[in-house]
Parts: sequence; C-alpha cells; structure tokens
Amino acid sequence: MATHPPHRRATLADVAQLAGVSQATVSKALNGRADIATSTRARVLDAVTSLGYRPTTARAADTHRRALVVAFDIPASPYIMNVLQGVLAAATDAQVDLLTRLAPDVGQRIERTSARSWIADQRAAGAIGLVGLTLSRPDALLDAAAEASLPFVMVDPVDTQHARMVSVASSNWAGSRAAASHLIELGHRRIAWIGGPDTSTAARDRFYGYQAALDAAGITVDPELVRTDQFDVAAGARHARDLLSTSAPPTAIMAADDEIAVGILATAHELGVRVPHQLSVIGFDDTPQAAWTTPPLTTVHQHLDGMGRMAVETALTMASGALPASRHTELGTTLALRDTTAAPACGAQCE
Repeated sequence: MATHPPHRRATLADVAQLAGVSQATVSKALNGRADIATSTRARVLDAVTSLGYRPTTARAADTHRRALVVAFDIPASPYIMNVLQGVLAAATDAQVDLLTRLAPDVGQRIERTSARSWIADQRAAGAIGLVGLTLSRPDALLDAAAEASLPFVMVDPVDTQHARMVSVASSNWAGSRAAASHLIELGHRRIAWIGGPDTSTAARDRFYGYQAALDAAGITVDPELVRTDQFDVAAGARHARDLLSTSAPPTAIMAADDEIAVGILATAHELGVRVPHQLSVIGFDDTPQAAWTTPPLTTVHQHLDGMGRMAVETALTMASGALPASRHTELGTTLALRDTTAAPACGAQCE
C-alpha cells in the first residue's frame, strides 16, 4: 500500500480513496460503529496507518466510543438487576459503553425544560440512545429525546401510551392467565389477587389475565379477594395477613410479582398456614429469589435479561437510522412450576 506524499497532511478523503470506501464509511470505522463489515474496518485502519492520518477533531479513533444510557428509579429491585444483566451483556457484545443513570425525579421529568436539559446532558456524555426501565411519567423525556433525535426504548412502560414510544415488555396478560388457569385446574375456586400499582400497565394486564381465567371457568371475581399496592415484600405480607385472617380465607393467592409473593409466604409461615397444603401461592417474574424461598416459589417466568438485550438491540438499530421491527415488542412467558402450588385440602368443599 503506497504512502501519501509527506508535504501534505492526509485528509479523510485520502483515507477513503486509498481504502476504496466512502468518507462516511471512514467516519463510521473511526467512530467504532458496529454497522460496517470487519474487513472494511480493517481496510480503513490500514489506510489510516499507511497515510499517517490524524483526525482534526478531539475525537480520535482510539478515544471515541459509542455509549448507551440506561435509566431507572429503583436500582435495588431484583427485577431491575436482572433486566440490567441483559442490558449489560448486549452492550458488551455490541462494544458499546453503558452509562447507568438514576432517572431524574418525577417533578423534573414531567417539566419540559428540565427534561430537555437532562436529555442534552446524556447526549453531551456521548449517548447515542437511551433505555428506560419501568420509568413512571416519562412523556416529557420521550418528547425531549425525540426532539434531539435520540432513540429512547422503554422496558415495561408503567403509565404511558406515548405515541412515539418504542417499548419492550412481556406477555403479562397471557402469563397471568396461565397461572390462574393452573390453580383452577388444581381445584381452587377462592383465588385471591394481590397486585401492583393501579398506574402500572404491567400490573393491570396481569390482573386482567387473572380475571380472564376466572371468567372462562365461570368463577365470579370476589372484590373482597382483590388488592392493589406496591411491588414490594411489605405489601404482600400486609395483604396476606388480612386475607388469611378472614372467616373464609382464600385457598390460593396470586401475586403480581415475586416480591409480593415473598411477603405472602412470610406471613403464611408466621400464621402457621402451611404452603402448599393449606395455601397455594404463585408469583410473577421468576427472579432468582423465587428458587430460594421455602418452599421454592411457583411463578410466571419472563425473560428479564432478554428484555434488556432486546431493548439495547432496538436502541442501536434506531441509532443506525433504521426503524425497529416493531414499536412494541412482547416476549413470551412460561409457568415455572415449583413447590408452592397443590390441590386445595378442602377438595369439593372449596366450590
């Protein structure tokens, strides 16, 4: 490969000509973009070395990296940690830096000027896209990202149906319906529900799945057996105590997530209610703690790491200028059968 004459500094056009590619392709190669062939990147880097080319900007090829921002509210949540595992794996595979951010508080994220400022800060940090994990009230952030042409992918959107939103979630309705149907097939008829916040789309879909299974079996949903609260252990424990202390307690309780289910199991143990002999319990998520409970928890498995991976892949697709295959992607769920469900001890008397 011939060298460039020493009297003139090599330019981007010189590199492109020597490598036999366009100047845009040279820029992609020098900026670490993943959407060019390995052989093409090698030709560009060979030409850079041969010509002694040095970028005129501060962002040289060996210092500039693409980055994605992942933002969330509750970093300690087992759910968030498992989705983050998938986000990190996908970012690593794509050779993209991952910038983790606590989302601005709700007061800031709903104010347009503050939202624009936060999005501008992420772009200044080198972000080419954002992934939001179950963020509530995200509309101003989504608007600001769209104005800045910065892809923003939501995982399990909570309380928005934003027209520009691209999202990744699980088949919450189908998963919950399958769980309720399992309990019905075992013979349960008094099946309680302890759900998440009314504002949560996922929580509502899971309740509707529970309701659909009962309706299909000709079982009337008893309002006294339905509760909504936060996705946490304390909520499960509190409502389980109330439900199990009534004169006609449920023979099974469905929880809208595994943390609620952990609270139910703790209360059942404290009250001397044997699981699954006197009470069946089902969770949702299949976080690692589901296999660690006593007894191990039957729960709806959703691909948490897969959701994180899909969100990253979608954000990178959009950052390259392409449209996502679907604006709203749902990953399938399966029922993970363990040891917290069994036929009710009351038999035919449960009806």
